[in-house]
Amino acid sequence: MKNDKDLLIKVKQQFPLTIKRLGINGEGVGYFKKKVVFVPGALPGEEVVVEVTKAHPKFAEAIVKKVRKRSEHRVKAPCIVYEQCGGCQLQHLEYSQQLKEKRDILIQALERHTRFNIEEMDIRPTIGMDNPWHYRNKSQFQLGEDHGKVIAGMYSIDSHRLINIPECIVQQPVTNKVTNIVKQILADFRVPIYNEKTRKGIVRTIVTRVGVQTGQVQVMLVTARKELPRKEAILSEIKKRLPEVVSVMQNVNPKRTSIILGDETIHLAGDKIVEERLEEFTYELSARAFFQLNPAQTVILYNEVKEAAALTGNEKIVDAYCGVGTIGLWLADKAGEIRGMDVIPEGIEDAKKNARKHERKNASYFTGKAEDLMLKWVKEGWRPDVVVVDPPRTGCDEKFLDTILKVKPKKFIYVSCNPSTLAKDLQMLGKKYEVEYLQPVDMFPQTAHVEVVGKLVLKN
Repeated sequence: MKNDKDLLIKVKQQFPLTIKRLGINGEGVGYFKKKVVFVPGALPGEEVVVEVTKAHPKFAEAIVKKVRKRSEHRVKAPCIVYEQCGGCQLQHLEYSQQLKEKRDILIQALERHTRFNIEEMDIRPTIGMDNPWHYRNKSQFQLGEDHGKVIAGMYSIDSHRLINIPECIVQQPVTNKVTNIVKQILADFRVPIYNEKTRKGIVRTIVTRVGVQTGQVQVMLVTARKELPRKEAILSEIKKRLPEVVSVMQNVNPKRTSIILGDETIHLAGDKIVEERLEEFTYELSARAFFQLNPAQTVILYNEVKEAAALTGNEKIVDAYCGVGTIGLWLADKAGEIRGMDVIPEGIEDAKKNARKHERKNASYFTGKAEDLMLKWVKEGWRPDVVVVDPPRTGCDEKFLDTILKVKPKKFIYVSCNPSTLAKDLQMLGKKYEVEYLQPVDMFPQTAHVEVVGKLVLKN
C-alpha cells in the first residue's frame, strides 16, 4: 500500500512520461503517480523524459529534457522566435493533426464540465484553412528598449521579457510592415518608450489593424499619458511613409496593468474608422470595436451560424453580445426581425451604421445587457424564436443563461472561443435544451484556440 509521500512529485524531479493528449493550452498531458503532468512542447504519442518546474497538490508542470520517441506529426516550427514568444503553441505540430487535436480539446472540456454522453454527441471534424499562415488582421505589439534600440513584440511565456518580433508569420504582412515603420518613426524622433518597471516613458503599445479586403490600415498608439511628444511630426511621417494608413488613433492607459487599452481614445489623423468587407458586407470598424481576427475563416464561421439557424424568413432573432453587428447582419436577409445588443456603446453605433449602410431595415441595435433587454421585450409581447450569442472567453453571464431558460427561444446558436466556458454553459442550458451538434472551426491556426458553433434546440 503506497502512502501519500510515495505519491509526491517534487520540483527538479526527473522521470519518463508518455504524452496522452493535448491540454487546453496546447501543452502535452501525461500521468505520473496518479497526477496530471502538463508539458509544453510535448505531443500526443511521444515518450519523453521531463523535469518538474512546478508541483501542485493535484498536478505538476514540467519541461522536456529528452525525447525518447517522437510523434510522427512533429514538424520544425518555421518561426525563428517560436519557442520564446508564446503567441503560438502548435507550430511544431503538422497542421492536419492540429485540427484533430482541437476537436479533442473540445471533447476534453465536455468530459470535464458536463454530464453528457459524449459518445452519443454529434461533434464534427474541425474546419481548417487551406493556408494556415498570415491570417491575423490585427496586432498588438508592446514596445520596449534593448540596448538603446526600440523593439516591438510580445512578452515571453510566464515572464516580462519582451521578445522582439520583426515579422510575425501568423499576422497579415501589412501589419508587420506598418508596425516596423511606426516603431522606426518613434525611434527617429526619440519619443520616450514606456518602461514597465520604472513607469517612465510614454508610448506603450502599437496596435495595427487592416481591413484585408479594403487594404485600409488603422494605427493606434497606446500611451501612458495624454501628451504625445513630436505628435505632428510623427503624423506627417506616417502619412508620407505609409499611404495605406487611413486612420491614426491614440489610446491613453496610465494604469499599471497588463490590460492593453485604457478608457480614453483620441482621434489623431485621417478617418476614425477602417472598413472591412466580408462577402457582400462592408463593416465600419472603430478603434475599440471587436471584430474577428481571421476574416477568411469568419466567413466560414458565420455561414455555419446561418446553417444552424436554418431560417425561413419570419423568425424574430436576438443577436446577443453583438459587437458591430456582424452576425446579425449575416442572418438578416433570411430573418423577420433582428434585435442586437452589447454593453459597448461604440460597437452599437457601428452596428447601427452597418445596418443602415446595408439597408437592413429589419435590424435594430441597443446598448445594454441582453438579459435585461430580453425580459423587457418579452413583457412587451416580443419573444425571440432564435438567440445567437458570441460571448467573450469568459462565456455567457449566468443571468443571461437564466434568462434564456425563462424566455425559451426555439433555437439557441452558441458561437464560442473557449471550450471550457462553452461546456459549463451547455451543462446549464442542458436543463431545457438538446445539443443538436457542435462544429469546431479553426480561427487561429498554430495556436491551441478553437472556435465552436453549437446548435441547441428546445426540448419538447
